[in-house]
Amino acid sequence: MDRLVGIDYGRKRVGVAVSDPLGIFASALETVPSAKIIEYLQKYAAAEHIRMFVVGYPMNLDNRPAEAAADVDVFLKQLKKHFPDIPVELEDERFTSVLAHRALLDSGVKKMDRRDKNAVDCVSAALILQTYMDRNNR
Repeated sequence: MDRLVGIDYGRKRVGVAVSDPLGIFASALETVPSAKIIEYLQKYAAAEHIRMFVVGYPMNLDNRPAEAAADVDVFLKQLKKHFPDIPVELEDERFTSVLAHRALLDSGVKKMDRRDKNAVDCVSAALILQTYMDRNNR
């Protein structure tokens, strides 16, 4: 079944989310060290058919790329090199970390567990993917 893969790329960690086969719901999947993300995605692609990558792109409030966008640009080149046949869409990731913290709080996750940046990155990836799917499935 086809899956969309949401990615919240960071220098240290990468949050990964995946869609259901119908492309309606996004679920947090994993947080992977940045140095191992291509290897992780290759293993995932061997098990599941990836229809598209949706990558969070850091933007400032003035709609210009944020400082962290340079790191994402390097990652995008690697992604396209290793997965040339899988399209990549960019999704504005402004406020996803704040929304991820709120989602963890609302779901009853304990305070110490909410400080776990792995959980925040993973939920952020799911929010990025869900935002993309909601906008494109209308």
